[in-house]
Amino acid sequence: MRTPKKFVLLGATGSIGTSTLRVLRKHPDKLKLIGVSAHSRARELANIVDEFDVAHAHLNRKIDDMPNFREGTNLTFEAEALDHLAAHPEAEIVVVALVGAAGLRPTLAALEAGKKVVLANKESLVVGGQLVTETACRTGGQIIPADSEHNAVFQCTMGQPTNSLDSIILTASGGAFRDLPLGELKNVTLKQALNHPNWSMGPKVTIDSATMANKGLELIEAHWLFGLAPEKLEAVIHPPSLVHAFVRFVDGCCFAQLSPPSMTFALQNSLLHPKRFPGVEPTLDFSNPLDLSFSPPCLKRYPCLKLAQEALHQGGSAPLVFNAANELAVEAFQMNRIGFIQISSIIEHSLSIMESCNPKSLNELLDHDQRVRRLASERINSLSD
Repeated sequence: MRTPKKFVLLGATGSIGTSTLRVLRKHPDKLKLIGVSAHSRARELANIVDEFDVAHAHLNRKIDDMPNFREGTNLTFEAEALDHLAAHPEAEIVVVALVGAAGLRPTLAALEAGKKVVLANKESLVVGGQLVTETACRTGGQIIPADSEHNAVFQCTMGQPTNSLDSIILTASGGAFRDLPLGELKNVTLKQALNHPNWSMGPKVTIDSATMANKGLELIEAHWLFGLAPEKLEAVIHPPSLVHAFVRFVDGCCFAQLSPPSMTFALQNSLLHPKRFPGVEPTLDFSNPLDLSFSPPCLKRYPCLKLAQEALHQGGSAPLVFNAANELAVEAFQMNRIGFIQISSIIEHSLSIMESCNPKSLNELLDHDQRVRRLASERINSLSD
């Protein structure tokens, strides 16, 4: 019997982390969890450590009421310890399920160590696409996309010649306000924005889905993952979220990947690739009618998508600016400091003010990211005064 693959899970207590653990429970003979991290949910992390007998754990910060972790577990808090965990010598696979640009450093650390990275953090490629892909190429590290859309493309292109790929179409549910009259968007609440029609996700990604900033980030990520020009990357509205992506080949044929709207399908494919085994959840039932409708997104409804597409075409640091401004704006919306429609205005302001550049090293990327965040923060302050 083959020894289970040892893996590290960064972001274990979030929605992607929870789905990853469901896959692990389904296939304990094929996977062994040796390291986990969380931002601040110490008690949840301690429960995961206990359940799976995890040897290494990391918390971004201590909390006042720290739970007891199992004896023998190496618990760390220092920022650099997360990078060490991502590059752990025993790990074959590193699942990066962190939210936001915070995923860039550990992604690079894992790839620098030649790991197979199951990437569920699109911001790593949005912020540092060139650096991330060049690192993987140099070290022999492998990136397997775990976002449902990119994993769908990954599956559709397996076994196909590289030069046969023409274009990629990513699907989007349209989020919580897909059918809301445009004039009412200025009055929507945080509670309404967090009510996603199909997916169970964390608050930041759910809000990004409502603005379709999430789809914009995914288009940028697809550019780096699959090497296609911006004009070869599209997005369409598909309300039921059953088709996750289309791949169009040079002969005009299109492949699609279908599965129910659960991250367990993409994560299991990523973790156990190239083999397939019974899944965590039931698959599609074709004995019942399926809605396979598609429509182009309205950019008046989704200005964040338009801004992301413009950033992708501009290149350089523009995708980094888009991401940093969006993170700050979404955080401000969650704190009721700005309205929903002001998210896009903050991104647009940042893109118009920040001069484009081409940061190449990690430090240059992080420095530029901080400058954007300061600018966006100033704009938020002026809007919320």
